[in-house]
Amino acid sequence: MEDLVNITDVPVVERQHARAGLFHSQSLLNGAEGTPENFYLQLSHLHNDFFSPRHRHNFDQVRVQLVGDASFTRDGVMRPGMVGYFPEGVYYGPQENSGESKTLVLQFGGASGSGYISEERFQQGVEELKAYGTFDKGVFHRPKDDGGRKNQDAYEAVWEHIHGRRMEYPKSEHAEPVFMDPAQVAWADEPGAPGVRRKLLGVFSARKLRISVLGLDAGASAQLAPNSIAFVLSGRGQVQGREWRQHATLRTGESADTLVAAESSEVLELHIPHLDPAPR
Repeated sequence: MEDLVNITDVPVVERQHARAGLFHSQSLLNGAEGTPENFYLQLSHLHNDFFSPRHRHNFDQVRVQLVGDASFTRDGVMRPGMVGYFPEGVYYGPQENSGESKTLVLQFGGASGSGYISEERFQQGVEELKAYGTFDKGVFHRPKDDGGRKNQDAYEAVWEHIHGRRMEYPKSEHAEPVFMDPAQVAWADEPGAPGVRRKLLGVFSARKLRISVLGLDAGASAQLAPNSIAFVLSGRGQVQGREWRQHATLRTGESADTLVAAESSEVLELHIPHLDPAPR
């Protein structure tokens, strides 16, 4: 097991961001800065003043709604228990909240190889750009010589500032985010693993991201695939002699790891294969 983080061990902090409203988060896992496979996993706490305009990114996202509803307006509403896949290059939102919302958010480099900026580098870029304009409700406003101003998506503006070039958005096989409700998906017994079952929610992009839910009876053992990130939806157990509890996050390395359930458990598994050496 490369990483095991129990959510109760992680503080909730108020964080600066480029959107509108109060934002609290718990930072769980992150990858290697400057690599195409960099990622960031956090538990996001939003409130009824949060707003994000309709926009898109050059990286992939997976969201798991835990508390409250998250409205993406024309794209639909994520309700507790739902899982969403937000492909790189695809517009979504605007996003707004009518009350408290808690969402597990994974952001990672997609199949295009465009990579992902670390949270620290992004915040540094925000501060640097404030010398040239202002951020308001997810938009960066830059004054123009003629007295007007240029408006640009906040993330796009920071990305271009950091990289010194225009952002090019990759294409996706999806025209909009994909919202999934695991409660509507049937279980299938996991071959060769008594007391273990799986709900396959889907396989996405040329990177072949696989999103599924594992169900384990008390005392059952299940393998997490190599290069996966897992989130414990319910239950508790052990992996390599270490205890995991509800809302723990687990990350595997180049080899599989075996979960042993102490009680009936459900675990979301995000299998993210390595990128091809030369992605197209």
